[in-house]
Amino acid sequence: MRVGIAGIGGRVGRLLVEEVRAAGMELSGGTTRKVQEGGAAYPLFTDLAELAALSDVVIDFTHADTVCDNARILAQAGVAWVLGTTGLSPAQMGAVDEAARRIGVVHAANFSPGVTLVQRLAQMMGQALPAESYDAEIVEMHHRQKVDAPSGTALAIGRAVALGRGVALEDVRESGRDGHTGPRQTGAIGFAALRGGQIVGEHEVLFTSADEQITLTHRAFDRRIFATGAVRAAGWLSGRAPGLYGMEDVLGLPPL
Repeated sequence: MRVGIAGIGGRVGRLLVEEVRAAGMELSGGTTRKVQEGGAAYPLFTDLAELAALSDVVIDFTHADTVCDNARILAQAGVAWVLGTTGLSPAQMGAVDEAARRIGVVHAANFSPGVTLVQRLAQMMGQALPAESYDAEIVEMHHRQKVDAPSGTALAIGRAVALGRGVALEDVRESGRDGHTGPRQTGAIGFAALRGGQIVGEHEVLFTSADEQITLTHRAFDRRIFATGAVRAAGWLSGRAPGLYGMEDVLGLPPL
């Protein structure tokens, strides 16, 4: 399998290079904003279409602003897509859906197997624990350079809780409480975002009633876990029919 990496010079991109090679796959190259002559041990491109022409799958951890163009290019090239970009608008998500009609796409807010299982458990708990009795709160902490809040992973966990409860997250989400906010709304899913140091990622999901509290916690110690999971997803896509898949599919979890 020939694997290309969009944004190969980023922090995750550099780890992806190592993980692709460790998995015995062929690294077809990567995209970067500016190609410098010499020094690279793999082909570099500024145009994703050039990389796609040499690849069977492209792993993409770039930016939401590139998603629409990347979706069009990879769909036209017939190249599978592993997408780890979060914070997508409805229009950008629509471009992903459209591409998935022509190619296999694995899209995940987080490629860690542990986070995937936390999302599954959060959905099960949302389904089993009545919203009228159990308040759901999600706390996340990341490094000080992170620009979006709550994190894409926290929102994915929140959507899992909302799915279990049969509601849309947008209808029950509460974020960034400050000042005299009044009492907590029944059925709300709350978010708190902390930033500091160089923390890779910590997520905690709490279900609290008047009588008990259940907590799910996940801590990432190394960004390599995201690269390892993305490469696993790339291998899983080999020979798959067009469609939009998630890490639950890659891990072989049965549908709820």
